[in-house]
Amino acid sequence: MFFVWPLWCIGKFTCIMDNEKSDEQPPVERDSTPALGSDAPEGRSRWTGQLDFVLACIGYAVGLGNVWRFPYLCYKNGGGAFLIPYFLMLICGALPVLLLEIGLGQYMSKGGLKSWIICPLFQGIGLATLLIDILCSTYYIVILAWGLYYLYVSLRGVLLWETCGNAWNTDRCALSNREYVERLCSPENQNQSNSFVNFTLLSNNSLSNFTLNTTVANCSLGHVTPIDPAIEFWENHVIQITDSIENGGGLVPHLSVCLLLMWIVIYFCVWRGIKWSGKIVYFTATFPYVILFILLGRGLTLPGAGSGIMYFLKPDFSRLLDAQVWIDGGTQVFFSTAIALGAMISLGSYNTFNTDFYKRTLIVAGVNSGTSILSGFVVFSVLGFMAQEQKVDISEVAKSGPGLVFIVYPKAVTLMPLPQLWSILFFFMLFLIGIDSQFVQVESALTHVSDIFPRQLSKTKIRMILTAVACILWFLMSLSMVTRGGMYVFQLYDYYSTSGMVMLWVCFWECIVIGWIFGSEKFNDAIELMIGYRINKWFHFCWKYITPLVTTGIFLFQVVGFKPLKYNNVYEYPPWAQAIGLMLALVSMICIPFFIGIKLLAMNGTFKERLKKAIIPQLTKDQLSKKWLEKDNESLLQNSNL
Repeated sequence: MFFVWPLWCIGKFTCIMDNEKSDEQPPVERDSTPALGSDAPEGRSRWTGQLDFVLACIGYAVGLGNVWRFPYLCYKNGGGAFLIPYFLMLICGALPVLLLEIGLGQYMSKGGLKSWIICPLFQGIGLATLLIDILCSTYYIVILAWGLYYLYVSLRGVLLWETCGNAWNTDRCALSNREYVERLCSPENQNQSNSFVNFTLLSNNSLSNFTLNTTVANCSLGHVTPIDPAIEFWENHVIQITDSIENGGGLVPHLSVCLLLMWIVIYFCVWRGIKWSGKIVYFTATFPYVILFILLGRGLTLPGAGSGIMYFLKPDFSRLLDAQVWIDGGTQVFFSTAIALGAMISLGSYNTFNTDFYKRTLIVAGVNSGTSILSGFVVFSVLGFMAQEQKVDISEVAKSGPGLVFIVYPKAVTLMPLPQLWSILFFFMLFLIGIDSQFVQVESALTHVSDIFPRQLSKTKIRMILTAVACILWFLMSLSMVTRGGMYVFQLYDYYSTSGMVMLWVCFWECIVIGWIFGSEKFNDAIELMIGYRINKWFHFCWKYITPLVTTGIFLFQVVGFKPLKYNNVYEYPPWAQAIGLMLALVSMICIPFFIGIKLLAMNGTFKERLKKAIIPQLTKDQLSKKWLEKDNESLLQNSNL
């Protein structure tokens, strides 16, 4: 039943929209009153319809992690039992923060950087999310470039990873152990013993570090294993990986072209602002579900699909005693919900003041989680088939990350009838899932900048120039990841710049600011002012107590259990590369305490007076709740922009 959740949520949303048309209050016009210290334009861009907002949030939240990370974590951490920590962490951690970010953006009507004038002392949170957004956009699009090349190859007559004999294949390339032995034992190879010896010597000096223990007489294999053509296609042809990060090896031509094409597509998705990109998500956020259900239908008809799904969902409740299961559940749900990046704040800022974002946020969270489970059925039905075809345990084919998307699944489609069709559908789905996440990230970063210079950047032509300059700079930064040593650079960005520790750090401070400094009760009052009713008290309790404890607990576990990055658990990065990775993480985390120090030093008075002034929210008159006025909160009124 889980895989129908996304469609149910979308249907439920349609019903909600119909019911609200008669109950919705007229929107409050707030654009004409600028906030203190800003140059807010009189007409901020708005969604042309609420479905634009919901689909943009879904398109951003539903990303590659739903396909390549959640199914593997579920299988690894107890199958169906993993859903317990996953949904508990969703309810106690990710969902409250998601609601907080969208609500904050709508309340302040500003992007991730300027929204934090709700507590000026902590505007460093906005700066941190901007840097995370920039770094994430730099490496995330490289995955799309890989996928675009696979999509291009899939359109050809024969899948290039289906057979050996290509220019990039080595002597070890074979579809199975049997094929490898038969080739070594062929009369042709037995008559060429000298060349066979040379191959042995070269093998012992290679990066793979294997030992070939065979004799021409009986052709028995020792510790050497064949390499699947899908692996050699990925490593030797697509990314053309070198032996270390020190060996850059120059640009990979076909990946450089794909990367350029992807940035051109992203530019035309966001060049005219939110009203343009808000329409694009109607296709990019919905059509992947059509393909997912087609792939699911095909997967369920494959032999071995049932055993694969059983591996995916079979509960092992003993795993719940392992702390790592809970940490994986927490980090995955925070990743999957796409919080702590500033983008959800930016998306919420384009709502009108009286939009009922509360119900829509619950729908977004439901569709996102449902998509993860749906993807699990799609992936593991195919993995079960693949394990049966190769007569191996499913644990030998179950992988996470790029290994699943660019090695395991491409290998699986070669075992099906009409492999080109299923390959095209799969990589087109990945393209659509990834592209809306990418252009929403870019839109969010541009919103940060536009809010700093609202009058200058509100004009369409200037906006187009800004977008073009930003995309060119991002493209140049991303080029380092499409070199032959680019995979090592990519993993540094992926492992450090948007790691769980970075995101949890930001989420913790967001909850502290709203729950304790601004006040969770006041924020509830602000939400009531916008949507006309009070939300569940559970979220008030989470913002103040539960979510800070959850984020702190997972953060500390990750710090204590931190391990330096290794590529494929084999190659150890040199110390200087690890240092760069740590800087990628710290450059955003340090923004929050650094800005606090700068803000307090720039103010006059005693430390207590500076602190008191620095936490006063900068609000407009229509952002003040009547409850605050009745309580005669002089401090708030005297310092608000009335």
